[in-house]
Amino acid sequence: MSQTKKQSLIESIINVSIGFFITILSLNIIFPILGIESNSKKNIVLTFYFTLLSIIRNYIIRRFFNKKNRTN
Repeated sequence: MSQTKKQSLIESIINVSIGFFITILSLNIIFPILGIESNSKKNIVLTFYFTLLSIIRNYIIRRFFNKKNRTN
């Protein structure tokens, strides 16, 4: 059974939202270790940008495989 477009979008948003919070915490740990100067605002903007890219990527991949599975 394939997912609807809405189900694919919801799955992508939930999956990436969890990653968003993990990334915010990780940046606060890894940037100082690597000597990268940053602050909370920069970290949130950077994470938000990559989060949007991840949602779009996950959605497109899910829709591709759902379409592929319907044709097989």
